[in-house]
Amino acid sequence: MSSTTAAPGRPRTQAQGRVAAWLQRLESPVTSYYVLLSVTGILVVIGLVMVLSASSVKSLVDTRNQTPYAIFLKQLEYAALGTVALFVAARLKVPTWKRFAVPVIVGAMGLQVLVFTPLGVSVNGNRNWLALGPVSIQPSELAKIGLVLVGASVLTAKRRRLGEVRHVIVPYLLPLAFAAIALVLLGHDLGTVMVMGAIVAAVLFAAGVPGRLFAYGGAAFAAMAVVMVMTSSNRLQRFDVWLGKDTNPFGPARQPIHGRYALADGGWWGVGLGASREKWQWLPEAHNDFIFAIIGEELGLPGTLVLLGLFCVLALVCYRIVLRSDDLFVRIATAGVMAWIVAQAMINIGAVIGLLPVIGVPLPLVSSGGSSLVTTMLALGMLLSFARSEPGCTEALSARPSVVRRTLAVLPTARRKAR
Repeated sequence: MSSTTAAPGRPRTQAQGRVAAWLQRLESPVTSYYVLLSVTGILVVIGLVMVLSASSVKSLVDTRNQTPYAIFLKQLEYAALGTVALFVAARLKVPTWKRFAVPVIVGAMGLQVLVFTPLGVSVNGNRNWLALGPVSIQPSELAKIGLVLVGASVLTAKRRRLGEVRHVIVPYLLPLAFAAIALVLLGHDLGTVMVMGAIVAAVLFAAGVPGRLFAYGGAAFAAMAVVMVMTSSNRLQRFDVWLGKDTNPFGPARQPIHGRYALADGGWWGVGLGASREKWQWLPEAHNDFIFAIIGEELGLPGTLVLLGLFCVLALVCYRIVLRSDDLFVRIATAGVMAWIVAQAMINIGAVIGLLPVIGVPLPLVSSGGSSLVTTMLALGMLLSFARSEPGCTEALSARPSVVRRTLAVLPTARRKAR
């Protein structure tokens, strides 16, 4: 009898030991670093694969390209540039990021002003791009990093006086944040403005700003959004589509209708990677703003859930960095980047599945677009540098041999065995 009762207990003890060991590994100082690096890499790889699939038809139809890989190869170049930016940023120290705050926001606003010169380019009604020879850049993406850095720097310096509203407003909200957002607003890019507003709100919240300021700011921001919608026939059409008043499949409703067709066609398990029907010039911006619809069509529900899960893990690891850091600058900046990526993903996915009107922002790290990809990877590289500053992380990373060193260490042994 005793052996019979002991047998069921032994597996439970072993399982508890495995769970305890797993939880102990999660408490390692390198957990945030490796999880953040892994999730970023997986999202970028998924993005490259799906851009290749979703853009092949568009690239082939464009007679200038004469190849189905044109858009993908350009995205691959941006991913390589973003990888370099990520690893360089990960090596910078926290004081260096503090010194970058003002130059980045001022430089971003300077570039944004150039958008309204002959160098500026309008895309889908938004004047938010600079054409510099064969390269187009979106200065508002750099302004997002600037809002994060300058907000963290200013609010950290004023942390003892944040109970007074005037010290919150000057100089972060006025003139820096207001000027940066106003310049983007002049270009009619409401989607980017909404993401920038989320960044500012997260930065203020992480700094511990009084709640009444959020009420005033939220009301003002909502009023501004209403005015922007009411004064634009294009945005009014998008709202009519969202409310179901306009269902013309050959008008503004074409994109959201075919986005939902793609998700419905994918069903539970998808039609298979590369087998999308909607990318054959039925769904506009299939490789960009509506790439989530192609993911749902080709990879089905599991593909979309994996993507959502990766963004959730990204948010959780950002929250972990906030909790484990004693530096207020790090906590505020991490909260700003987390809000940036999560809010932009929610706006994009919400538009695809019909919960929100089509606003026109890319899916971070996944959609085609060089400026968005490089700046997002740069911001995540900054978070990697914050994770490295966690007590014990740098020492632990230095103690672990790199892949190259491990390979070189194995080579002499392999040669001796060969002899």
